[in-house]
Amino acid sequence: MTAEADLAAPEQPVRGGLNQPRRAIAGAAEIVVTGALVWLAFWLWSKSGVTVTQSFDDGRPPYVSHRLYGHWMALSILSATVAGILLVDAIRQFILAVQARPGGKGRRRK
Repeated sequence: MTAEADLAAPEQPVRGGLNQPRRAIAGAAEIVVTGALVWLAFWLWSKSGVTVTQSFDDGRPPYVSHRLYGHWMALSILSATVAGILLVDAIRQFILAVQARPGGKGRRRK
């Protein structure tokens, strides 16, 4: 009896497959977070620079200088970078959600 069981074809492991429609929900959530991060990046960038104007009483033109805050710029760049990575992953999620199902009609190998 055990010899027959050993000769039987081994069972193939059951795989979940990459085609899962719930991936579209994850992709949509990532798109929403990407939009929020892009808005945050622009908001942070606008906070990174300050214009300082100094006027003089003796008739000279005012002295205008611009001060840039590096931590606001760094956070803005970080936010935009994370948004870009999430956008690429969202595209991947959508592609995997709509990918052709195994065993469906598609190209056949010759």
